Amino acid sequence: MTSLEKLDRLMKREGIIVAPGCYDALTAKLIEKSGFEALYMTGAGVSMSTLGIPDVGLTTLSEMLTRVSQISQAVSIPLIADGDTGYGNPLNVYRTVREYERAGAAAIHIEDQVMPKKCGHELGRKLVPVEEMKQKIQAALDARKSSQFRIIARTDARTEYGLEEALSRAKAYEEAGAEMIFVEAPQTVDEMKEIHRVIKAPALSNMVEGGKTPLLSAPELEAIGYKIVIFPNALTRIMTKAAVGLLKELKEKGSTRGMLDRMFLHGELFELFDFPRWMELEKRFLTIKK
Repeated sequence: MTSLEKLDRLMKREGIIVAPGCYDALTAKLIEKSGFEALYMTGAGVSMSTLGIPDVGLTTLSEMLTRVSQISQAVSIPLIADGDTGYGNPLNVYRTVREYERAGAAAIHIEDQVMPKKCGHELGRKLVPVEEMKQKIQAALDARKSSQFRIIARTDARTEYGLEEALSRAKAYEEAGAEMIFVEAPQTVDEMKEIHRVIKAPALSNMVEGGKTPLLSAPELEAIGYKIVIFPNALTRIMTKAAVGLLKELKEKGSTRGMLDRMFLHGELFELFDFPRWMELEKRFLTIKK
């Protein structure tokens, strides 16, 4: 079964899809090994891990595509990928969708911000006209090879323009053909419920620790009506904090001995990434005996 078929089956199945965020093959493997059925590639995580800068719209299509390809090849579960603004006008969106699908993603979300974009839980976001975003959605739908490749439309209107504008845009994007709607940064549970009163298409929720949206559990979000929930940078946050702690220990004490109970040891880490399988493959294909 392809990743497109797997996501299609998950979408048709009862229950919410929980997709933790990854930014490279390592974090993707951890998600799959933990038993999740889908994962999400975070643009913010890619920006921080690739460029060492926050999510301020400076990652390029080629940089994002590299990670889409690496992640999709590392795992067998479907990848939902951040497509930012599509990296330009509707023609750019057309190419972006073609490339993401070819690289192995099962879904992409395109947002209605202008470039350079900002993180969806920061102030100062500006939006393109509704008609331009509708053209981007049409370009995305036309570009995909398979109808199972999902097009998700995201609006960032809530924070700067209010809930009514966000709902109006979400409805327009749904009518333009977007198969899933992502209203970014609702600020209360009542707002989240209102989204589902207005929108009939499946909806995606973004859980950002420390962000503007209430941090709810997957069952709570399912009860509201969401079909997918992403936790885009939960791994980024916890791994970064753990790393800062280890480096502090190493700097102050000159050793990592005091941190051994908080890390995988050498053999444990290799085991987690299927080291025995690779050794078996080496034996199978080795032709020169030493």
